[in-house]
Order: sequence, then C-alpha cells, then structure tokens
Amino acid sequence: MSRTSRTRRSALALALCAAAVATLQGVASPMAGAAPSTSASTSTSTSTSTVGRIEDSTARAFAESLGEGSWRTQVRTAALASDQIDLRALTARTATRAGSALEPAIATADRRIAEAKGLAADTGSLLRLRLAAPSMRDELAAGTAPLVAAATTDDSAATITAYDSRGRAHTLDARRTPDRPVYVVDIDVSRAMTAGLKTLNKELAAQGLTTPRPSTTPVPPTSSSTSPTRSAAAGFWTTKIDSVQLSSDEEPWVSGDAEVFSIVSGFGFDGKVRVDTVDMPYLDNDGTTYYPNQILVNWSSYKYNLADVVMMEDDGDTNYQALAKALADALLTITDLGAYIPLVNAILDAIPASWWTNDPDYVDSWYTLANTSTGRLNGARANGWLTVTPYFITQS
Repeated sequence: MSRTSRTRRSALALALCAAAVATLQGVASPMAGAAPSTSASTSTSTSTSTVGRIEDSTARAFAESLGEGSWRTQVRTAALASDQIDLRALTARTATRAGSALEPAIATADRRIAEAKGLAADTGSLLRLRLAAPSMRDELAAGTAPLVAAATTDDSAATITAYDSRGRAHTLDARRTPDRPVYVVDIDVSRAMTAGLKTLNKELAAQGLTTPRPSTTPVPPTSSSTSPTRSAAAGFWTTKIDSVQLSSDEEPWVSGDAEVFSIVSGFGFDGKVRVDTVDMPYLDNDGTTYYPNQILVNWSSYKYNLADVVMMEDDGDTNYQALAKALADALLTITDLGAYIPLVNAILDAIPASWWTNDPDYVDSWYTLANTSTGRLNGARANGWLTVTPYFITQS
C-alpha cells in the first residue's frame, strides 16, 4: 500500500471517529453532508426520552460509518446471519477502520443508556442492531444501501427518521414497511429488564417494601375447590396464571418487542405495604394467548387474602431507580387500618408523569385479586385478561 493510500485511510479513520463522537454528543458532524431539518431535530429533542435521543444519535453515527465498504459488508453479513447484533461486540472485533473508530462512541452510549435506565454500571452491553423486517432481507443481500433508524417507543408515531451514510435524514412512513432495507438501533430490552428488576427489588427491599415472609404456613383459601388434605400439608398457596392475552394494537414497523412485568402489592404481616415483581418475558406479541403456568401471587407474603396487580412494560426507556423511588414515596405513606385497601391507584399515581407521554409503560391492572380467584379476569383498562387458579405448593 502506498504512503498516500495509508495517509488517506488514516485521515478517513480519524474523520469517522470524530464524526461518531460528535454525532453521539448531538453536534453536527463534518461528515454529515446535508444535516436533518430543524423540525426533525427539534422533534427528536422534545418528544423522545433520554434513551431515545441516545439511540437516535447512535443511529446517525452508525449510518455515517457505513460509508466504508468493507465495514458495510461486514455489518450486512452479520445482519443476515442473526436477528440482532451486539453493537459493542461487533465494533470491538472488527478489523475495519470505520468500525474500530465507532467502538468508543458505542461504549459511551451503552454507559449513558444504563445510567438513564437506572441500571448498575456492570450491566454490560445493551445496544443492538437488527434488520427492521424480514421482507428487507433480499434487498439487503443484493447490496442495496441501507438506512439506519432508532427504535421508537411511540405507538402513535406517523413518521420515522432514518439516516443514510452521509448523515442525511430521511422521513419514512411509520405504518408502511419500506422496501429499502433499514437497520434499527435498539437496546436488548430483555437484558435491561432483568437488570432493572434486580435494581427495583433491591431498592424496594431497602425501603422496607419487601419484608421477609413469616415462617408459619398461611391459612389456605376457603373455597369449595380447596382440598382438606392439602390444608394440613406443609407449603403455601399461590395464584397461578394459566393463560394471558393483551389486546392487539398497531405498532410502527420499527418497534421491537416490549418486555412485560407485573407489580403485585398488598399488605405484609408487619402492616406495611409489600411489593413483589413478576417477570413476564414471554409476552412478546399483542393479540396472542400465552399459557405460562406462572405463579403470580405467593399468598404467604400477604396478611390479607387480597392483592392488586399492575402490569407494566419496559419498551426501552423505563428508569427502574426512579420507579422504585416513586413507589416507595407513595406506598410507605399508606398504613394498615385493619381492612384491605386497594393499592392500584396509589401505584398509578406514583408513576412519573413523563411515562404517560408517547407509548405508556402502563399496560393494565387488576384490583383486589383474591386468593380464591379463579377463571378469566379482565383488566380494569380492558387491555388484557388473565385466567387464574389457586395453586398449592407443597414443601419437599
């Protein structure tokens, strides 16, 4: 390779690195060519979450990096071979200059996302890249230059902003899947939610909202289906989800699967409100019935035979530390007056106002679920239903 070629490639690498860092900091890049319109930039800064802004900046920086042919080919090969790509791992192992130049910016964006979601510093890589739709595979394989967009959490979005390799913004119809291939920058919501629930549970325990269970076996449900022989057995009663479905809704083609969890609340034996979280990672698609046989409520944790359930989703922007603080601030003021008090409204009131913009993180709620509840239970919001049965778990 000639000295001139090496000089040009070194200059390109430095320019790409500067462009990636500048773009991720929200600064116009000298490599960007025609910058997005003012209205598009304003919309991004005012209507999206912190996570959404980081994803959008990453999408633009990544799009610019695809100007290098060898890197573009490597990304295309990886996208055709996998449903999602770990961006930090991809940039770390590449031998291309553009990919290597992007690596520090991706690592920084990962850390900023973890911080924005209230996750531990050791959560690891969260940023992912995926092809927006299977229908785009043939065009991508044929070498059509892809655009890059950030995943949106706004179900009502009419348009999607995607970027080309010169950093120029393209406005796409959110409801019509484009023929041109589009890479989507998203986060691994499943990994984020697993880490987030650990954070949430730790914070709730620190606030005294998850007190230890009593050592004695609680009184079992008093229903005609209760087995007398089971009543005397060592173990505890639970409510089990036999099936569950959430209502259908149209989402933009750029959106990925949301991860669902439930907040179960009631009064502990110490007279304080108790909160437990239930991970429901199987709830990928609306309009689909799932049969998880999952324990929803462990009645040995609760003083009364009633509890409330609030179902939430992490669609990318949930801050678990903020949620834990909000729940503690609201629920620690509620005292046991000798009779059960429904807690759904207190939980909903505790949800930060910003979560009600765009796509709500609140899915549905079930008031005063009893330890004898059985059959189909429709959610108060009419956005989903559960079928449940009492279930006795015997100690071995």
